[in-house]
Amino acid sequence: MDPFQNDPLRGTEAVFPEAEFATRIARLQTRIAPLGVDALLLTGPENIFWATGRQTAGYFAFQALIVPASGDPVLLVRQLETTGARTATWLRDIRAWQDGTDPAAALGSLVRELGLKRVAIERTGWFIPMDFAERLGTALKGVALSDGSGIVEGLRMVKSPAELAAIRTAAGYAEAAMAAALDATREGASENDIAARMIGTAVAAGSEAWAMEPLISSGPRSGIPHATWRRRKLEAGDGVFLELAASHDRYHAALMRSAWIGTPPDEAREMMDVALRALDAALGAMKPGVPCALPHEAAQRIVDDAGQTEAFRKRIGYSMGAAFAPDWGEGAFLSLFTGVKTLLEPGMVFHLPMTLRRYGAFTVGASETVIVTETGIETLSSLPRSMMLR
Repeated sequence: MDPFQNDPLRGTEAVFPEAEFATRIARLQTRIAPLGVDALLLTGPENIFWATGRQTAGYFAFQALIVPASGDPVLLVRQLETTGARTATWLRDIRAWQDGTDPAAALGSLVRELGLKRVAIERTGWFIPMDFAERLGTALKGVALSDGSGIVEGLRMVKSPAELAAIRTAAGYAEAAMAAALDATREGASENDIAARMIGTAVAAGSEAWAMEPLISSGPRSGIPHATWRRRKLEAGDGVFLELAASHDRYHAALMRSAWIGTPPDEAREMMDVALRALDAALGAMKPGVPCALPHEAAQRIVDDAGQTEAFRKRIGYSMGAAFAPDWGEGAFLSLFTGVKTLLEPGMVFHLPMTLRRYGAFTVGASETVIVTETGIETLSSLPRSMMLR
């Protein structure tokens, strides 16, 4: 007997109504049917969240969602996590493994209890160490396993109206936080001062915890990709790099800007001009029906023609949506980059951080988070893109 069937806590903190998740499960089951399996086994926190709304800071503990080819999903979590699973989801079947027991064995027992003989399993999850994978293989011995990687990701690429509304809200938090961080950027301020303003403003605006810390660096440190604040005080002649993503109901929107303390050198000014033109070119190339490679190629041409190829050795953008640490983006399965043939569709969301770097010296550029529409794109920030001079 399901103890959560008439649970008064069920769905009380769910980010969307029950119908939204019912639609997602139905869509997922249409993708499962051609695989010829009894169920799809999900372990990635983003995929489990997309399918059910399940979210927690405790996803370091093993969890698994079994989505049968027909019927209701079954969630397996650590015992301590059952209350959170009840409140965050509309699920009617939530099982638990106890501390001190092997969750791999618990999953194996559950699969057999459900009578599943053929199971497709994600092979790309970040939270399945090799040791656990070996134990899981033992626990599922006798069950025919196949690769179910990428099935949910294919559905996550295009966002529903509810998801887009959450991302627009998150973008508002990010813009408020970036404006505050730029205001705090001045000679004598520390990177920590800027971080405090940025983070405090994002939270005050409404943001929940985000999937990766903001990136705040100054002086030579601003030329180090993915550097974070480390108490350094800003001095005249410093470049400053600022980037964050804010979160609403687990959905993220990101924003990046750059600043300079005093007068930038000609090289930095010229690179900033190239970066802004490249970003404009990428944004201008985005519309439904074009491949994801096209915006990147448009930006790359501007960069190459300006002789800045060595300063830009990366993709122009990546998909955004629901995220858990360690990454606020969905670039693991969809990017705007050379060779990506996936066509842009209305409802896709991307962050385009157009940066040019003198590694170990400075970084300049700007970014936008955009939604692909029926005719082009919707840009989610109105903050000026130009380098702020302080």
